[in-house]
Amino acid sequence: MAKAKRKDKSRVVLRKGESQRSNGTYHYSWTDSNMKRRFVYAKTLEELREKEAKIERDKQDGIKAEARYTTVNDLFELWIVLKRGLKNTTFENYKYMYNMFVRNNLGTKRISSLKKSDIKRFFNYLLDERGLKVTTIDNIHTVLYQVLNMAVDDDYIRRNPADNVLKELKQAHCYKTEKRRALTRPEQDLFLDYLYNHPIYKHWYPIFAVMVGTGLRVGEVTGLRWCDIDLKEGIIDVNHTLVYYDHRTEGSKRGCYFNINSTKTPASVRQVPMLGFVKEAFLMEKEKQELLGIQCEVTIDGYSDFIFINRFGKTQQQSTLNKAIRRIIRDCNDEQLLKNENATLLLPHFSCHSLRHTFTTRMCEAGVNVKVMQDALGHTDIATTLNIYTDVTKELRKEEFKGLDDFFMKSNNESKI
Repeated sequence: MAKAKRKDKSRVVLRKGESQRSNGTYHYSWTDSNMKRRFVYAKTLEELREKEAKIERDKQDGIKAEARYTTVNDLFELWIVLKRGLKNTTFENYKYMYNMFVRNNLGTKRISSLKKSDIKRFFNYLLDERGLKVTTIDNIHTVLYQVLNMAVDDDYIRRNPADNVLKELKQAHCYKTEKRRALTRPEQDLFLDYLYNHPIYKHWYPIFAVMVGTGLRVGEVTGLRWCDIDLKEGIIDVNHTLVYYDHRTEGSKRGCYFNINSTKTPASVRQVPMLGFVKEAFLMEKEKQELLGIQCEVTIDGYSDFIFINRFGKTQQQSTLNKAIRRIIRDCNDEQLLKNENATLLLPHFSCHSLRHTFTTRMCEAGVNVKVMQDALGHTDIATTLNIYTDVTKELRKEEFKGLDDFFMKSNNESKI
């Protein structure tokens, strides 16, 4: 005898796995690939069967059933466990960005329901309501994109909903990346001369002179030890970097403190020749410390005898150096304007990293070979060096042609006399 077909209260025949509940709503049950019983619910049979069709499509495409119950936060926790190949500082920054801005917002959403419009709305919220800069949102996008890419690779979703969202955001807000501005030769001379001759700021001259004359990154400069430089041969051996950051996820090791890391890339391990004023700066620092009786009082990951230290014998950090630069700019410009209220030569706003770009610009102006520049700067990819070289030479061309224009104007005027 044939088995009677199940029907709902409206006498509509129900399919396998479909049931009507006592309150009139419907649910559908099935077993996923892990042999786990799954359920979906709907107010009407039509709505339920739409959900069934999507489930069937997911099965055929290999999309995991558990994606319906997995949040973005769940996948982020998995990403943390699996992610490799990042420097600790970068990894900690990724986790900070996610926990600060994503976890209690977009992170609570189920991965299966996440749409491109959700990502757009979230980024607009960060920009408009939280007041974040596009560069900060760029960092958030970097970690979120990687988490969602892992979801695609592991068959939780078909495509990454964050694709092209950041690009569209930048276009919508007419965002353009600002090129780093190097100091011009007159500005560089003003900066170094002011430090060298100023009774209050003279102690800053050695470290900033070394930055201008070597192009070393901030962590490379602050991490230099006396054993890393050969004053006789005039060589600086760059083999590590000093970093300062908040160890947020290391249990009892919470708080900000220094670590020694490997250089940014393998190519960053290099030897940089000393220019004359750079060697003089090292000797000035040595003489100053001997005169004041200052010596290095710290050991960081087994490294000690650091060159650039404060009056307490502790290593310098980037934020302190940038604050010092801001004070120097302010006081130097005040002095320039006191001498001449119409002074045209003033220091622009700049940071420590601008001094690395300044060194690169001086090399371009001097016609240094691009491969030599790449080696001195520690760039892995010569394209990075070429991009800087191209930008600088464009500016140089403008200046040269401005001089040429003045020459032609002068010649034309003389011929008319």
